[in-house]
Amino acid sequence: MTRLIRVLVVDDSAFVRKIVTQMLSRSPFIEVVGSARDGGEALEMCERLRPDVVTLDLVMPGIDGLEFLRRQMATHPIPVVVCSISHESGAAALEAFELGAVEFVQKPTALATDRVFEIAEELLAKVKAAAAVNMPARGPDETTAPVAAPRAKAGAAPPVVAGQTDIVVIGISTGGPQALRHVIPRFAADFPVPIAVVLHMPVGYTEMYAQRLNDISGLDVVEAHDGDLIRPGAMFLAPAGRHLAFARAGDGAVHAHLDLRPFDTPHRPAVDVLFRSAAEVYGSRVLGVVMTGMGTDGLVGAAHIKAKGGRILTEAESSCVVYGMPRAVVEACLSDRVATLNDMASSIMEMV
Repeated sequence: MTRLIRVLVVDDSAFVRKIVTQMLSRSPFIEVVGSARDGGEALEMCERLRPDVVTLDLVMPGIDGLEFLRRQMATHPIPVVVCSISHESGAAALEAFELGAVEFVQKPTALATDRVFEIAEELLAKVKAAAAVNMPARGPDETTAPVAAPRAKAGAAPPVVAGQTDIVVIGISTGGPQALRHVIPRFAADFPVPIAVVLHMPVGYTEMYAQRLNDISGLDVVEAHDGDLIRPGAMFLAPAGRHLAFARAGDGAVHAHLDLRPFDTPHRPAVDVLFRSAAEVYGSRVLGVVMTGMGTDGLVGAAHIKAKGGRILTEAESSCVVYGMPRAVVEACLSDRVATLNDMASSIMEMV
């Protein structure tokens, strides 16, 4: 018999607590074991009920969602699905990801209560996904703090040095915001090749997240724009809602190309689209990196990279929040090397 997913619902609105409980209770695989009106009550109920997943509003009186995350993750890490209004919690949502939240559902505005039911399918899917997340979480030293002060950003793009790689492309999903904060600050401003990243993240957050990474990194970290020159010493984050690909100009320079197409991918942006384009434009001189995430996005793209003679690095199961995307690549015998999160940056540098 399948074990039920035990969920605690946390929201300061009694109406929302009731509606979210009703939506979750429709699933035969979920049991709502309690509801809390603020972070303080949620902390007590987590200690007493030990739920498998928490759905969490961020903006609450008293102990808010962020403070709940700080305290809960420090004592008993638990998968958290943030369920909050985006315009009230933009920066807070990013901080929630960095503190260990694994999924985000955008709640309709408080006044449009009839629209709360519209998130039911997404909420159910993300609660089920969160239940599969691997917690123990990474500690604060590993998730939020750069290991060393990054070198000052260069005024001009550093030259590419001789090596096997002309670009690093990274695909990452669940657990990605905190994992990238651990890896990206380890690269100096003179990193010899560009880095392009697809991170599955809600629309409206990638520009803000890129800025946060930029603030702690020696690399020039930006949300990619159509036509951007793909240059060494920079990291380009695909904007949520648009695929990131590459186009080579007549002078040999490579530029970013953003597109809504293809429409039939489970995610937009998709890791597969990024990887396939990198293989087509850069040929054998591509290093593809597949990190923590649910599903198989990146598998088809990794096959394209390998077919062109490029190489693939995957994150080890032991450090993944969800060992879905890397597992698919490893089981297809497409991975050339496996590295834990702690070794990911050094492994990338060695392979480059």
